[in-house]
Amino acid sequence: MTAQQGGDLSVEVKELRGRPGTLETLTRTVPMPAEFSTVLIGLPAGEDLELDLRLESVHEGVLVTGTASARAQGQCGRCLDELAYPLTVDVMQLFTYPERAETDSEDEEERLVTDGLTVELEPVLRDLMVSALPFRPVCREDCPGLCSQCGFRMEDDPDHAHEQIDPRWAALAGLAEDLEGSEDEDGRRG
Repeated sequence: MTAQQGGDLSVEVKELRGRPGTLETLTRTVPMPAEFSTVLIGLPAGEDLELDLRLESVHEGVLVTGTASARAQGQCGRCLDELAYPLTVDVMQLFTYPERAETDSEDEEERLVTDGLTVELEPVLRDLMVSALPFRPVCREDCPGLCSQCGFRMEDDPDHAHEQIDPRWAALAGLAEDLEGSEDEDGRRG
């Protein structure tokens, strides 16, 4: 049996209601919703989101398990080069029937089967997929990044460097130059 499709990430579960142990599968490719991203990397809106899920009727509601896969795209946090890689997350979420939900519960993670007997997958997938994205993505672990002084790509010239004088010693460097300029030809100060 295959789950009925509502909206792209809404799934009708009417056939599962009151039939604990009944199992439906859901395999579909849908467009990625907007705002599945962090600052440097994300899952581009409109790209393919592949779902391979099992929906199982249990006494409390509907247990959704399986995987969701998409292609992450963004920039390296060190050198700002473009990067892309496949991302797959494991999904395991219980959607509770409203009458079975704990009314005194302060659990914000509790998901409910809607009055129209559908489950909304988008918030669950957003939580799982965005939290699986790296906070600071890198194109490779040993990426040298950019020069902090001028923005030069360190990979292009690993020996690139700037002469830096500690600001605490800058006044002494100026004094040394003054002293060198006041020396006479014999090397004595005048």
